[in-house]
Amino acid sequence: MKKFRKVLDGLTTSSPGGTMGSPSSGSAAGTPTAAPTPKEIDIQETLVSENFQMCKTVRHGFPYQPTALAFDPVQKILAIGSRTGGVRILGRPGVDCYCQHESGSAVLQLQFLINEGALVTACADDTLHLWNLRQRRPAVLHSLKFNRERITFCHLPFQSKWLYVGTERGNTHIVNIESFILSGYVIMWNKAIELSTKTHPGPVVHLSDCPKDEGKLLIGFESGMIVQWDLRGKKADFRICYDEAIHSAGWHHEGKQFMCSHSDGSLSMWNLRNTLKPFQVTFPHGKIQKDGRKESCKPILKVEYKTSRSSEPFVIFSGGLSYDKAGRRPTLTIMHGKAITVLEMDYPIVEFMALCETPYNNEVQEPYAVVVLLEKDLIVVDLTQSNYPVCENPYPMDIHESPVTCTAYFADCPPNLIPILYSIGAKHKKTGYSQKEWPIAGGLWTLGCNTYPEIILTGHADGSIKFWDASAITLQMLYKLKTSKAFEKPKPVEGRAADLMEEDPFAVQMVSWCPQSRILCVVGISAHIILYRFSKYDANTQITSLEVRLQCESEDVISPSDNENNPCFSESGSHSPQTHHPASPGSKTPEGNKDTIPCLKVKERMVRVPPGYQAELVIQLLWVDGEPPQQITSLDINSAYGLLAFGNCNGLAVVDYLQKTILLCMSTLDLYGGADPYQRLTRSPRRNRQSTSGLTELSDNQQSIDMERSKSPTSDHVNGHCTSPTSQPSAGKPRVPMVPEGPRLTRRGPGRPPFRKAQSAACMEISLPVSHTEVGYASRRAMLQQFHGVTMYSHDEHHSTPPYSWTDKESRENSFSRSRSSSVSSIDRDTKEAITTLQFGESYGRKNDALPNPCLWVGTSLGVALVIPMSIPTDHEERMEVPVTMGPSGTVLMLKGSVLRFGFLDCMGSLIQSPYEVWRDLNGPEDPDRVRKRKLVHFSPSSSQDSCGEGHLAVVCSERQAKVILMPSQSVLFVHNITESSFVLRADVVSVSNSVCLACFCANGHIMTLSLPSLRPLMDVNYLPLTDMRIARTFCFTNGGQALYLSSPTEIQRITYSQEMCDNLQEMLGELFTPIETPEAQNRGFLKGFFGGNSHNFDREELFGEASAGKASRSLAQHIPGQAGMEGMKVAASGVVGDLARARIALDERGQRLGELEDRTALMMTSADVFSKHAHELMLKCKDKKWYQF
Repeated sequence: MKKFRKVLDGLTTSSPGGTMGSPSSGSAAGTPTAAPTPKEIDIQETLVSENFQMCKTVRHGFPYQPTALAFDPVQKILAIGSRTGGVRILGRPGVDCYCQHESGSAVLQLQFLINEGALVTACADDTLHLWNLRQRRPAVLHSLKFNRERITFCHLPFQSKWLYVGTERGNTHIVNIESFILSGYVIMWNKAIELSTKTHPGPVVHLSDCPKDEGKLLIGFESGMIVQWDLRGKKADFRICYDEAIHSAGWHHEGKQFMCSHSDGSLSMWNLRNTLKPFQVTFPHGKIQKDGRKESCKPILKVEYKTSRSSEPFVIFSGGLSYDKAGRRPTLTIMHGKAITVLEMDYPIVEFMALCETPYNNEVQEPYAVVVLLEKDLIVVDLTQSNYPVCENPYPMDIHESPVTCTAYFADCPPNLIPILYSIGAKHKKTGYSQKEWPIAGGLWTLGCNTYPEIILTGHADGSIKFWDASAITLQMLYKLKTSKAFEKPKPVEGRAADLMEEDPFAVQMVSWCPQSRILCVVGISAHIILYRFSKYDANTQITSLEVRLQCESEDVISPSDNENNPCFSESGSHSPQTHHPASPGSKTPEGNKDTIPCLKVKERMVRVPPGYQAELVIQLLWVDGEPPQQITSLDINSAYGLLAFGNCNGLAVVDYLQKTILLCMSTLDLYGGADPYQRLTRSPRRNRQSTSGLTELSDNQQSIDMERSKSPTSDHVNGHCTSPTSQPSAGKPRVPMVPEGPRLTRRGPGRPPFRKAQSAACMEISLPVSHTEVGYASRRAMLQQFHGVTMYSHDEHHSTPPYSWTDKESRENSFSRSRSSSVSSIDRDTKEAITTLQFGESYGRKNDALPNPCLWVGTSLGVALVIPMSIPTDHEERMEVPVTMGPSGTVLMLKGSVLRFGFLDCMGSLIQSPYEVWRDLNGPEDPDRVRKRKLVHFSPSSSQDSCGEGHLAVVCSERQAKVILMPSQSVLFVHNITESSFVLRADVVSVSNSVCLACFCANGHIMTLSLPSLRPLMDVNYLPLTDMRIARTFCFTNGGQALYLSSPTEIQRITYSQEMCDNLQEMLGELFTPIETPEAQNRGFLKGFFGGNSHNFDREELFGEASAGKASRSLAQHIPGQAGMEGMKVAASGVVGDLARARIALDERGQRLGELEDRTALMMTSADVFSKHAHELMLKCKDKKWYQF
């Protein structure tokens, strides 16, 4: 705990630092700077470095680029391997674990040690790993790296500790699972094949032991050769040379026949009595053509042959379709007797596996389901019903149903919100699922004690928004909203208009949600905003539409003396309440360009809307002179004020959504009034149009700007969910000559809109190129310029930085999203200043204000923070009739880099929440006793600080710097330079451990927390380097020390930076392994066991052990021990516990079997006595008879 005191010091100079916030107003980075305060400020800071620790919590979604599948039939858990070296282990809902190989190599194959709590993974770097699953966070116990051969196939028999490993050279090695050391027993390829064979058989593609005799190993080679190897005799029992390549094989449970799948789409059945030729060859999907020949078919990549007691065997395979039709969907075929069922899949099949009742391969299998792993989905087919329905998947595997474009994370939501959203979302769930429960139900998970309501919002490329219940580190779908239903369906167009149309015009760019008032605001890629209200009742409604002309004008430059200090407000008449019926988006001006029309057409008729979120207002930016509107870069909504504010690189607009009017629409430059820190020229609005002021160039006194300020990106707003212009500048000439000493500004020609296809956060697979001159990027602008040749104005690059632009092809290939702008402005010519963040709240607009008023804080890409006070009627009736007034106050604060976030603290250091309106259902039934007036909740800065005096603290964070400013005096109390070599992507004021801090995520991968208000560094962890734009666009913080980001196009990774949550994480995670007794093998009977062979007599230890087989060559494979330290101790402890449990179970089983043996012995003795008695009686009866008497 540290106490900071600020006392009045009349000798301390605040100079321009109090107003302008220049770096000179404070001392070194992070050092408190003395400033005059009205009264003593005494804030007890409780957060220390020990309160913070970074760790991953859980990963949600479908495993990206899956490659392998495995299932433990006793523990009922599933494992999925991926191309990036990840392994997801799934059980019952809540049991979800993610493991990552350090090498990052693709996982080729997975093998469970059934009911042993362990998993073997074979990776593409020819390494085997043994994972211990008896702990909540699995760890690698052993690794074995093959040096001279490449691994192609692995097989681990049930209840065996010897793993068969096939290689690319055709050899088969044997690994001891307990010690993870190679055995000296090797099946060489040249010993397995005929001596007369002149060609190499190819890699090993299949290994399996014979169900009848475990001492027989079936080896399948890629070329079509099949060998059954006698492990005891070290020789081949038989060899089959088939014409077609083999992909897989499967045994009948009796071990007398097996089935193979081939590359020509055929299935061959072989009997061990006659291996000269198959006794049956079928082409399941091969039709006989007119000439009598079979049509060619695709390879059958895998086949499973499973028997059933009550019916015919199941033959399940993937592939094998004919080549006659192009573009056919991937299929899974189920052959049951004479019935053939073809199941079409939405995505290619990666792997499938039949789930059976028994883990023993020599018993009737009784398959009850098939798990099918697709490229982008996981499904389970129920085999117990004739129509083979699909089981409902309880996991959140459909996050990527449409590519994710943005995310939002809300912790500690109102507790009644989740049940309401779930009840409404449940009405729209799909039907037709199997009645059987999800079969992957292993593990154990209980609801933790430290849980609170959490909700995640994901925006998607198709315009949909999904609400997810994220409480207790789980994820469950609550409700889905389709924003496209507010618009008419776009009509197909041809020619050049088709190039200007978007493939995903409804893609969501950002969301602003107030959980208390349940008001949702959505920003779309077509420069549109939709405001939704929540209702539990359906209603007939007509959507109100407002159109805003927020466009940069480049002509009519005037003298600084004209209207220099008069901000150009829009005429009131042009913003009267309006429900527009605009021309269709296809209409054009006489010049042939779109003008004064929106990108989309709102539904004009009355529509019936279901319960849930219902659209009330649509705001759209207009095309101007054939140019599409710029994308919206910032948004904020306040339900208590009834106001909505948004901005882009042209300016700011504020809308009163209660009165459906536009309150403010002006350029960024006009927001300064007479307090422009750069003394730029003003520009008059265009005549005869909705008045919006354009932007002007910098005057010569730009040279006097403080050069200490950092390079700043502008509307290339990675953290603000917006994108940047990508097309090339027009060669057109300006209509009006520019000021000779100012930079020239060129007009753009008609350009291309942003998305050809909704470029989602999920699709951003770009690796950052490394600069030739330095490592990393000096600013976000530099990084984005490197990506797609975009340059926006940055004041300290204005003079010397040369323009840089990639070619069209490079720009298209490397851009992570496209903008509605059609120009690429050079660094030294573009003067656009984007609105990067907005925040409504109770604050002080001017220094001499005595009481806080509703204000709008505006942050720009030039590091400027503006305060706009507002006058809002307090009476309910007046609020609906009297217009809200607002205007720039002249308050200007400055920081390094683009402003990212605002936050407000009272003088006790507590976070001041934004005021909100309590939710009320406007569509509810009329109730005379119910009050229909708005109920507002305000958090005044002076409500709880009578002893501390009036005022509050404003926390402002930019790309490079954070400042704490005392309002209303505007004195800078603390300054901290967050980074010099990188820049901040995300920043937020969050509550952690009953206190508040500033959390930052930088482009160099560092996650930092700073104390408030002193801005002391508390944590700085190099967590995640920015390898693609997906992370930058989806990373977000929330309260409780949590954050999330899209780790892949299909997965959400949640992390925590709270020590308290890290300590409780073990209790919150699910148990992967639960002690379950292994099912006992069926009694085969005396005669069947005697004549059918006795597999239990096969002693692998005697055959493969070092005593008989010797040691393997050290150069063949290298043993790598697992993790040491505390993790290794936990592993060892869990292993000892497991060994004891297994020993106890084995003793119980042995005692039970001894008891059964004793009973059987007594029964046999009794039977022998009866037989002896009857024989003696028969002898006495017949001894005196003659031979002819019989």
